[in-house]
Amino acid sequence: MATAHVVFATITGNNEDIADIITEKLEQLGVDVTESEISQTDADSFEDVDICVVCPYTYDEGELPEEGMDFYDDLDDVDLSGKVYGVAGSGDTFYGDDFCVAVDAFGKKLKAAGATQGADNVKINLEPEDDDIETLDAFAQKLVDQAK
Repeated sequence: MATAHVVFATITGNNEDIADIITEKLEQLGVDVTESEISQTDADSFEDVDICVVCPYTYDEGELPEEGMDFYDDLDDVDLSGKVYGVAGSGDTFYGDDFCVAVDAFGKKLKAAGATQGADNVKINLEPEDDDIETLDAFAQKLVDQAK
């Protein structure tokens, strides 16, 4: 059985909702999933699973979640070779070019740690709507397919 860890950072609850949707779909696909809040999670926990998922928010003008900086920095010290990753996050299109830049930043960091991108980054405006849920379900399916 494949294993996954879904890590989220949230202020409004939107990214926790995204993490919940991904976790639920992964479980439906037969994956053993752990879900946790980023400040309560060690980056090296990703070394113990097949699929690594981060659901970060972007703060203000392109800032990463303050409570997620230790996790982000610690990704420099983990070896995620052979792991599959995906990043999905909520933002606000009001911020223009800074919309969901944390999603891209975490994606680059996971790739640099040796993980293979299993699905395209997903960026959602505010809370996930029905079409976003379909996108997140497809995202989870791609991660599982890539991990096999």
